Amino acid sequence: MSEGGWDEIAAWRDLRLGEEGDLWHRALIDPTLLEVIGPVRGLRVLDLGCGNGYLARRFARAGAKVVGVDASAPTLAFARGRERADPLGIRFEERDASRLEGLPDGAFDLVVANMSLMDIRDAAGAVREAARILRPAGRLVFSINHPCFDVDPSSAWVVERAAYSVAIWRKIRGYRAERELDVPWRISDTETRYTKSYHRTLATYARILREAGFVIVRLEEPAPLAEVLEKSDQGPMIAEIPLHLVVEAVRSADPAPPFSRSASRRSGRSRRRAGPRSGSARRTRGSGSRRRGSRPGS
Repeated sequence: MSEGGWDEIAAWRDLRLGEEGDLWHRALIDPTLLEVIGPVRGLRVLDLGCGNGYLARRFARAGAKVVGVDASAPTLAFARGRERADPLGIRFEERDASRLEGLPDGAFDLVVANMSLMDIRDAAGAVREAARILRPAGRLVFSINHPCFDVDPSSAWVVERAAYSVAIWRKIRGYRAERELDVPWRISDTETRYTKSYHRTLATYARILREAGFVIVRLEEPAPLAEVLEKSDQGPMIAEIPLHLVVEAVRSADPAPPFSRSASRRSGRSRRRAGPRSGSARRTRGSGSRRRGSRPGS
């Protein structure tokens, strides 16, 4: 049984995601993710944290050779059931993302982690394993909750209404405090289940990638398509302030050395010599955050 509560919501997730993804995926996250990934025909693709396999199946239909891995056995049962009903040649395996033993070095051209990396306790281990199984110059493309703007329960929308205008703000506290989070999912009108997630700063994600031998080549912040604007009250807000981040990183030939404390101290001294920067702060009040389109209040 996987940790984090995912087994308990496997059936509910499969029903929501189907073959195209739920509203949040198909009309907000996935269009940007797929645009960054580009054509996959002929590629060997690993779907890391594949869930019910809807994205893996999309890659297979586009001509990729796909392996999907997930730590939740009940979740994989739905992925395998869909594969049996409509075979596309996908192999689904139950694995911890940070321990991909059995998958050979350099066996893949592309690793995709769609809204899974922030839910993996050992993200550094998962990224190291992605580097190991990728060929040189292979790519890791992942989507996550935006570390700067979406940290349950420490972030929230603030809407200020004046006579002739509406101002939308996003407030957040505790950004630097990396921690485990309990994420609520409203699976019915009377029942809420929780899964584990892990808040990390942007600097931490960059360091994890660098130490595994990746070079970040692209960052994108998905904007909502018309369907989200029409069907979610958060749509117009997300059009102004992104709640997700898509990262493309390329595996270099040789991993970089770990980031040293001495380098950090040198950087800090350089910043102090540069002097303070200008800025402004403003206090606001607001309601709680609602994320991913499938949690309480969505």
